[in-house]
Amino acid sequence: MNVRRDPRVPVTTAAGLGAVAVVVALITGGSAPVVTAIAGVVTGLFAAVSLIMAASRVTPSHRRQAGAWRWMAAGSLTWLLGVGVRPMADGTPFVLTFADLLMLVGSVLLAIGCGMSVKPPAFTRGVIRQAADAYLGAASVFAMTWVAVLGPAFRKAEDTGAFFVALALPVVCLLATCAVTPAVAASRSGNRAVGLTGVGVLTAITVAEMATALARLDGDTPPLAAGLVVPAMLLVLAVTPWVQDVRPVRPLPAALTAATPLVLVAAATVIATLYVIRGSRDAALAVVAASVVLVLLGRLFVLLVETAGMRRLVDVGEQQLRRLAENTGDVVLVCDTVGVIQEVGPGLEATYGYRPDDLAFRPIFDYIHPEDLPAVQALLDRMTDEDDGPEQEGGPEQEGGSAQEGGTRISCRFRASDGTWRPTESVAARHVRDDDLVLVTIRDLSDQVALRNQVTHLTFHDGVTGLPNRAYFEERARDVLTRRGAGGTAVIFLDLDGFTSVNDSVGHASGDHLLGQAARRLRSAVRADDTLARWGGDEFAVLLEGGGSGGTDAQTAIDLAERLVRAVSNEPFRVADRDVALTASVGVAFAEEDLPPGDLLRNADVAMSRAKELGGRRVEVFATHMHADVLRRLEIASDLQRALLENQFAIEYQPVVDLATSRVTAVEALVRWWRGGTFVPPEQFLGPAEDTGIIVPLSEWILREACREVAAWRASSWDIGLALNLSARQIMAPRFVETVADALSESGLPASALTLEVIEEMLVEDAGEMISRLSELRTLGVRLAIDDFGTGYASLAFLRQLPVDMIKIDPSFVSGLGRDDTLTLLTRTIVQLGNDLGLIVVAEGIERPEQLDLLRKMGCTRGQGYLVARPMTARGVDSLMPTSTLQNTA
Repeated sequence: MNVRRDPRVPVTTAAGLGAVAVVVALITGGSAPVVTAIAGVVTGLFAAVSLIMAASRVTPSHRRQAGAWRWMAAGSLTWLLGVGVRPMADGTPFVLTFADLLMLVGSVLLAIGCGMSVKPPAFTRGVIRQAADAYLGAASVFAMTWVAVLGPAFRKAEDTGAFFVALALPVVCLLATCAVTPAVAASRSGNRAVGLTGVGVLTAITVAEMATALARLDGDTPPLAAGLVVPAMLLVLAVTPWVQDVRPVRPLPAALTAATPLVLVAAATVIATLYVIRGSRDAALAVVAASVVLVLLGRLFVLLVETAGMRRLVDVGEQQLRRLAENTGDVVLVCDTVGVIQEVGPGLEATYGYRPDDLAFRPIFDYIHPEDLPAVQALLDRMTDEDDGPEQEGGPEQEGGSAQEGGTRISCRFRASDGTWRPTESVAARHVRDDDLVLVTIRDLSDQVALRNQVTHLTFHDGVTGLPNRAYFEERARDVLTRRGAGGTAVIFLDLDGFTSVNDSVGHASGDHLLGQAARRLRSAVRADDTLARWGGDEFAVLLEGGGSGGTDAQTAIDLAERLVRAVSNEPFRVADRDVALTASVGVAFAEEDLPPGDLLRNADVAMSRAKELGGRRVEVFATHMHADVLRRLEIASDLQRALLENQFAIEYQPVVDLATSRVTAVEALVRWWRGGTFVPPEQFLGPAEDTGIIVPLSEWILREACREVAAWRASSWDIGLALNLSARQIMAPRFVETVADALSESGLPASALTLEVIEEMLVEDAGEMISRLSELRTLGVRLAIDDFGTGYASLAFLRQLPVDMIKIDPSFVSGLGRDDTLTLLTRTIVQLGNDLGLIVVAEGIERPEQLDLLRKMGCTRGQGYLVARPMTARGVDSLMPTSTLQNTA
């Protein structure tokens, strides 16, 4: 609401002023014109002041309303000027006076204000049509008034020209009233109250001026009642802006406002016909009737032109819609309300293979999938039953369809000419020309559905093996544990041992081919109800679902795990025209009550890692201590970096002695970790250090420190050598050979005094690159040794490929000397082999005197162990210097 004030003040003031004006005029003996003039001036002035004050208080968002009220205020002022001077002008000999012209202008200004007082609708009729309707209404009212009042007065008039001139003012007021009334009556705005009151003022002016004109023609004084009608309406107009309710109101129906002029014409025609039948003949009435006919013909012509234009627009819109549907691949069908196809668009044959004649006048239901028929039938039934108005609340809803402006969307399957069912998205809407027809556009979604299915498949399947991927496996495990519970559910993780060397040797493409072969073998080994997936890399996972008759017990899961190991290991894979033998490490974990799916998968992964640590080609069942070991390894791995930065590592040296003379010939550098004052055994942190890569900087530090220490001993005339163990990651690290050369150069240690040891498994796993790196070290003058000799897979072959200087017998052989004849024989064979090849043979793990005696008898030249000397710090090695006078023969 833009103006809200207490209405009692303006209402009381208006009533008081009007009553005082009338009473004063009557007491003073004023005539009817004088009384009318005084009342008109007072009420007109009050209306103008009230409208101007109300306009000044209107909010900025209602500027149009304020402007309309100012126009109406100007009309009230102009009209009251005319009323004020009329008593003086009535004595002139003119039929129309200056006062009448002022009142005419005031009436026009009031009409303009009434028209502006309401917001025009978004879509209005043309100006010509509005003017024609205004004229028809005014002419019809004039004709009926002529029959009732004006006709008899006209016949008594002496001067016909003066008669029509006297009617000019009321006729203009009548036209103005008919022009603005439809717009004000059809407005939805709550502000139309002032406009309706303004229309009432115009109507009152029309009636009053008509009565004044007739009185003038008869030479009489206008009646007082007719003169006071306008002041009374002006009082209402003055009060209305202060008491109006600006809430939106229901407008008159558009059909009613459009039909009102025609109703008036019909009423005027009936009355005029009866008037003529009675024998009356008036040229004026004939002229009015003729003008009405002409205006009606003009209006009919304009209507025909507009209708033709609208029809052209409809045709163009329909053609554009059809072209758009055809260009987008949509098929357009026109059906009746019972589903019979009446018309077929040209895109049908290209999309579905039918000719238009194949579908014409056949039920569309013959081409809809039976499962989708109920939804399509319900859609057509609803479109048949519903009215033109909005659907009633609580009405039936279309299953599978969504209502949209101008149509209803529904998804269904349409049968093509080849018999396949194509997924489609269709929109059904009322035909713009015939409500008994339904326009259906059908869009083929085959490509989109296929693409969506492909994306879904790629999202949950592995592109290399075709198996479900990790995301699918995790979701499936959650679903199984939620739906069936933990009973009998198990997860198996499998890793291909040595697969990394396949990628490095024959390439990733051949590696993917091998994974595809492994997937086929594993799929043939699992049960039909089990879920096999590629977990990632060279790892696979199997979900054994529990519950029901197909439940899984522990032995069934273990048996399946062993079958998987055999499926991978029993037969080599054919890759790049060569046979590649692989084994598998398998971990099994069983579901427990309240165990989250993520923990179950983690347990299986931990068990698989445990099987791999134990050498592979085995099955490990998860136990709680495995998880604890993993956590401990993670904790150690996280502390290794800090330990390296804080110098928590130390080096101990284990002497290597000549067994014949017991003289120290070399020392083997061993790393020790004191973690917060607690000794951490090497077997606990070397594995995590290798996994995390910390072994590379740690080994570099050991190399530099040991070389510096041994070089210092050699500077004291002690000809002693240094032995170091190498890890696979250290050897394969960038610039490894340069690092060794730099350490020798910085310390001054001769390359021949440094012996680097590798285990046989490292040579087997990555033979080509490993031998290449070790050969580069050999060219520096560094000596090479094979540690734990006899426990690998291809010792003799690598002795031929790689020139080594030393072999070290594994402690597992030495421990059986004198107690196990087989181990004693194997140890003697290794010593004899080394001597025959001209290699230095070092026996590790000498702990008993009888072991030392047997090794001397076998011809073993070097040894180390607790019996010979325990590992010791650099200071402990210093204490051996005075007794170590033997020349180095290592």
